[in-house]
Amino acid sequence: MILDELNEFADATALPTSGTGAALVGDVIDLGVNPNDVEGMYLVIQVDTAVTSAGSATVAFALASDAQAAIAVDGSATTHFATSAIAKATLVAGYRVAAVALPKGPYERYLGIITTVGTAALTAGKINAFLTNNINTWKAYDAPYQL
Repeated sequence: MILDELNEFADATALPTSGTGAALVGDVIDLGVNPNDVEGMYLVIQVDTAVTSAGSATVAFALASDAQAAIAVDGSATTHFATSAIAKATLVAGYRVAAVALPKGPYERYLGIITTVGTAALTAGKINAFLTNNINTWKAYDAPYQL
């Protein structure tokens, strides 16, 4: 996988622990004057440090764009990709939340990751999130025989 610092939203960035609701996490990418030139790019979101909570928290992740760098979390930003709510027990270190091709469609100038924490506040958890033109999907499997 090829990583570029300018295409990185989060590098071991903490998830919000101030309660439930939506929040912009990490950095915002400025797509410039031609924001629709994202063809061939992939969004990768991966858990860096396990998500914890005193309750049964869930987290949903979304890729959104907006006309201003402070991407709105009130639902007015353009959502390009979103997960369903994922239980904290699933969000362990190394868990890959998403590895998806960016969808076509009109993008606004600024692109960012919005998380929505539900049910209970988080006490810890960090993610990595970035755009890349090559996702690593190789996985080792046990051979059906022994050597």
